Amino acid sequence: MTTFPIDLSTYKRITLDPSVSTLTDEQRAALKDNIELCRAAIVFFTATGAARGVGGHTGGPYDTVPEVMILDAIFRGGGDKFVPTFFDEAGHRVATQYLMATLNGDLPAEQLMQYRAANEKLPGHPELGLTPGVKFSSGRLGHMWPYVNGVALANPGKTVFCLGSDGAQQEGDDAEAARLAVANHINVKLLIDDNDVTIAGHPSEYMGGFSVKKTLEGHGLTVLEGDGEDLDGLYANICKAINTPGPVAIINKRAMSVGIDGIEGTTHGHDVIPVDAALKYLENKGYTDAVTVLKGIEKPKNTYQFSGSSDKLGSNRNVFGESVVEILGKMSEEDRKNSVLVVDSDLEGSCGLKQIRAAHPEIFISGGIQERGNLSAAAGFGMEKGKQGIFATFSAFLEMCISEITMARLNFSNLLCHFSHAGIDDMADNTCHFGMNNMFADNGLDDSYETRLYFPADANQMRAVVKAVFNDPGMRFIFSTRSKVPMVLDTDGNELFGGDYTFTPGKDEVIREGSAGYIITFGDSIYRALDAVERLKQEGIEVGLINKATLNVVDEDMMAKVGQAPFVLVTESFNRRTGLGSRFGSWLLERGYTPKFAYIGTHEEGCGGLWEQFIHQGIDPNGIMAKVKELID
Repeated sequence: MTTFPIDLSTYKRITLDPSVSTLTDEQRAALKDNIELCRAAIVFFTATGAARGVGGHTGGPYDTVPEVMILDAIFRGGGDKFVPTFFDEAGHRVATQYLMATLNGDLPAEQLMQYRAANEKLPGHPELGLTPGVKFSSGRLGHMWPYVNGVALANPGKTVFCLGSDGAQQEGDDAEAARLAVANHINVKLLIDDNDVTIAGHPSEYMGGFSVKKTLEGHGLTVLEGDGEDLDGLYANICKAINTPGPVAIINKRAMSVGIDGIEGTTHGHDVIPVDAALKYLENKGYTDAVTVLKGIEKPKNTYQFSGSSDKLGSNRNVFGESVVEILGKMSEEDRKNSVLVVDSDLEGSCGLKQIRAAHPEIFISGGIQERGNLSAAAGFGMEKGKQGIFATFSAFLEMCISEITMARLNFSNLLCHFSHAGIDDMADNTCHFGMNNMFADNGLDDSYETRLYFPADANQMRAVVKAVFNDPGMRFIFSTRSKVPMVLDTDGNELFGGDYTFTPGKDEVIREGSAGYIITFGDSIYRALDAVERLKQEGIEVGLINKATLNVVDEDMMAKVGQAPFVLVTESFNRRTGLGSRFGSWLLERGYTPKFAYIGTHEEGCGGLWEQFIHQGIDPNGIMAKVKELID
């Protein structure tokens, strides 16, 4: 194994006593050396993720190094006065946790170079019990401070810290956490990195009036503010917070990715640092060995050839936006403004909404990181007949919006939701970002306002689905993956959903006929199941494949067809406990059909990486084939 090219043994293990709020020259020099060392290490090993194509986040962990270095020194000298854990609201700043685990001897430094790679236990968000030295799980913004309140209550007499951000502070959970902390004098100290950068832009531009300082002061917290790059001022504020009873927030102002040429102050710092920028940074710092290692990394490729699908790939999440733009373009500007409102939750570039904002900014709102309120705003706009709201975010966050979805349904809202990053494909962020509980959206009653869930198989079908359901009343949820997917082909090698294909909501579609039994699936599982079907046919096992693009409506004609088959297998990337498979067997029995039945889906914690997630869950073509053979034995 290649030796980690930055010597972490030079880390200076100093101690700091917060009863003394000034640094000596020796302490200051040691902290500066540690900051330089750790920032270089973070740039290097997160850039290995960029080089391998698994992505990651550099700016957040890079920025917060000064406060982490100070806390580490305080924890070392604090005895039992502190809970010595770097709780962090921003799970994407996981590089901090991995680096500190390494410095504490829990993780080999060489393993850091496998950042976010499959099966290396270094996913894109920290997971307790998976990675040695990681002391908590974190993933969705706004979820950690409420949890840390409880940790503090469980440790009376100790100080608990929580690293925060201006992005996380936009979430409603943090407002609740603030009120609880103030009302109960909870001894939690927040260190908030306020760099005025989120994924899609700058809060000062898209959320006028929002101030982290004023918001927290309004809740009753003691708030200290300073320059996060001023070591003496930062240390003095941390000492003051420790010596002030009850909840205290320290807001650290700094530019995103400060000191990284070409990235400082931009939204690009939120994501993983590009390899060329990392090389330049490391060269300037004199880390020539790290430069050599980074240059030598090759991006792994999935060389598997899928039968029944084209080499041409399409990004369904972006096609959603393109399709909406096409529909909106046929309307007058007045009609658009009167009848459509699009609300983004800081993920416009990931959910296809960026195309809508570029084409029709007059109907677009950048709503910030507050999914619940944004969904409700879009739903409220769509309360009146002839109007509809459009909302989008990651599928993992659908779970956060269930109550708002219920209220939208009870108010007969016309709401079109696009939840991208559904399932597990290409999900190096891992378990906390799996979009696997999407069937929760179908939580109404039998006589309630209509709710439809759609998961198109490829880009052609995505266009057809958006076109078919755009003007439908009620709640419509369209899902897509993070990954690009190939075009599904018919038996003659033509694009099955191309040409003059039209989508009929509620109707299942035969992809391949088969006499031995049928596989039922949807979305990105279609092309994987199709490969399994083609390979099984080569072995003489005639298995059929059904595309159930409308997830929550029973197609009675198709149910009668598959119900009389020898077996039915549902395969999906949704949660095995809550997905399509958990319902489909009941649908069969209710109609008196009793084929052999099985369902496979996501059922284990993730393994990191990209396409490897399907293999890990046993829902890749080999896993599907193995399950079919079990059923026909």
